[in-house]
Amino acid sequence: MADAATGAAWGAAAGGATGGVPAAAGCPTPPTWPGVPGDLLARARALADAPPPSGAGRRILGLAGAPGAGKSTLAAALAAALGPVAAVVPMDGFHLAGSVLRRLGREGRKGAPDTFDPDGYAALLRRLRAAPPALVYAPEFRRDIEEPVAGAVEVHPRVRLVVTEGNYLLVPTGGWAPVRALLDEAWYVEVDERLRMERLIARHRAHGRTAAAAAAWARGSDQRNAELIAGTRARADLTVRLDRAPSAGSVPRGSPAAGPPGTERP
Repeated sequence: MADAATGAAWGAAAGGATGGVPAAAGCPTPPTWPGVPGDLLARARALADAPPPSGAGRRILGLAGAPGAGKSTLAAALAAALGPVAAVVPMDGFHLAGSVLRRLGREGRKGAPDTFDPDGYAALLRRLRAAPPALVYAPEFRRDIEEPVAGAVEVHPRVRLVVTEGNYLLVPTGGWAPVRALLDEAWYVEVDERLRMERLIARHRAHGRTAAAAAAWARGSDQRNAELIAGTRARADLTVRLDRAPSAGSVPRGSPAAGPPGTERP
């Protein structure tokens, strides 16, 4: 079972200053997260500083979770805090193009596991782990055009930690199956369900859907995907909750029962 970490310093309110942390792509009202909680940052920094495993040149941290959980914002905050030794490479860059989805008859459930190229994503992760002495370019998904764009993310040779985030990093079947083994650590990001749904509907409305259409998509296609993703939670090393402070009965951090730094007993 995954350890449970709490983003105590990361409030769930939206709006206000973000402390220089980039907002999640496509999220019109990002949470007011002034910085990454110290435990999480220490854990990520330790991963960046650790010698890479045999046959690898750099480490990869994966952030999984349902749509609207805050994965993109956490990934951006970690990279901003760690500086040039870290880079964010989103899974969403491996969305199939709209023309392909229309041909396959899958456009109406864009975002489902079979509307991505998981083999391409896994191949990129292997290349990033190998750390070639040259720039690596990765794709990203642009919500303003609802299409993936090739070569939009640059990973410099100096990068020691790649933070990759996406819905299906922990799915154990199909083309997604190899991904988990390519991650040095996997964190499952979760948030209050009502807040997650509000964010998701706001995101869809910000990109052109009517209120009714945005709600229908969030509670339909997105929710089916969220339920699948929730079933992969146990495969994570850590569960990060972004919407509550530590409970009064938490195991003191750093004690043997608490597990690795940045965790409390589930």
